Amino acid sequence: MAIVVDLDLQLAKRNMSVGEFAAAVGITPANIAVLKNGRAKAVRFTTLDAICRTLGCQPGDVLRWVPDDGANDGQDGGS
Repeated sequence: MAIVVDLDLQLAKRNMSVGEFAAAVGITPANIAVLKNGRAKAVRFTTLDAICRTLGCQPGDVLRWVPDDGANDGQDGGS
């Protein structure tokens, strides 16, 4: 999966530390690191809502899709 979480950029724009952001969103700094490092398998809508509310942004400002290398546009070549 090639969903990229651009929290670093958003935090830098607002001069906000990870600890400050984590406290405002209500999740641990360790979970922020999981999101930032691309290790998250899912994000709850309530967490995404809190992120957007804290940053004053839209989900698309935080999440973006990048195609995987060798992606076959959803076609598996089978019949």
